[in-house]
Amino acid sequence: MDGRLHDWAIPQREYDRQLARRGRLFAYEALAPARAALVVVDMVPFFTRESAYCRGIIPNINALASALRSAGGTIAWVSPAPDPGSAAHAAEFFGPAVAKLFAGSGGEGALPGRLSPELEPHAADLFCEKTAASAFFPGRSDLHERLQALGIDTVIVTGTVTNVCCESTVRDASTLGYRVIMAADGCATVNDAMHNATLTTVYRSFGDVRPTADILGLVSAG
Repeated sequence: MDGRLHDWAIPQREYDRQLARRGRLFAYEALAPARAALVVVDMVPFFTRESAYCRGIIPNINALASALRSAGGTIAWVSPAPDPGSAAHAAEFFGPAVAKLFAGSGGEGALPGRLSPELEPHAADLFCEKTAASAFFPGRSDLHERLQALGIDTVIVTGTVTNVCCESTVRDASTLGYRVIMAADGCATVNDAMHNATLTTVYRSFGDVRPTADILGLVSAG
């Protein structure tokens, strides 16, 4: 499986700003694994077949899933699904051909089988659909309700694409009151510039942004 990771970076001025504001670089310096969920967004063949960046994050997602699962946390795999109610809007915005392509991006069949085959889901994990960019938008996914029933207060966001569905998911999760951590090398998009713009926005306003190694350390210390 060929893949590559983004050359990710957040400007030093943003680290300096947060350090001055709160006295530490990261808002969330610890997590309780039993109250944490790894949210894996749109890691389906539609994206991984076409992008080396999307393929490149698969080992990191698998490592995070394995570690958090072993520590008693929750793994939620979220797949895109078509929304018949927005078909006319999508056709007008994207054009009919692209709208149809996006509507089928999640594939068909049982949810575990729709994921990219290199991923390592377990039967006891959560499998969800979403009919919007965000996995937390009200009425478009049942992820929030399912996580609340489990007492989850922290979400670790991974997946594709960084600046659309992952960013939308982070924003809504933050609005709902979750402690949000975005995996800097666990998300992917089409180029470094788009990726880094989202990481900077998230770190500045919506949640922590940390590499997989750091997040694994938080899980093991929890």
